[in-house]
Amino acid sequence: MNIDYQAVGLKVGLEIHRQLDTAKKLFCDCPTDLVEGGREITFVRWLREAQSELGEVDPAAVFEARKRKKIVYHADTQNTCLVEMDEEPPHDLNREAVEVALTAALLMNAKPVDEIHVMRKIVIDGSNTTGFQRTCIIALDGEIEVEGKKIPIQTITLEEDAARIIEQKPQEVHYDL
Repeated sequence: MNIDYQAVGLKVGLEIHRQLDTAKKLFCDCPTDLVEGGREITFVRWLREAQSELGEVDPAAVFEARKRKKIVYHADTQNTCLVEMDEEPPHDLNREAVEVALTAALLMNAKPVDEIHVMRKIVIDGSNTTGFQRTCIIALDGEIEVEGKKIPIQTITLEEDAARIIEQKPQEVHYDL
């Protein structure tokens, strides 16, 4: 089957993620060093769907919740705190991370937002202990030039890193914080 992509109006976007090399994590004072082994802490959760601020329930969250997967988190005592375990409110946004993101935004000719607001994106696959990911828009409407062609950059955001899968079974997933 041949498809005329211009005729159907196809537009393709690309989302690029990059981990920042900061001294501390985005919402707590824990160091960002990855530690192999050293998983002294283990706790279990079963995530379920919840209503958004608008009183709506995400259909994808309902779908994932019906699986009743057991989510097992492993953490070490050096690089993990109660914030990551969702047992303590997040701390202030890491200033170093904001400065790095703003520098990158300016290098891409983006326009920084007047105020940075932390938003929540629902994530119910277990990769975040909270069931959502904290994210903030840093800048809008940037562009980079590649081989003489301007590539638009719609949004530059800063968001917390998800946990890493270390083991996956049909009804159980293990994550490393």
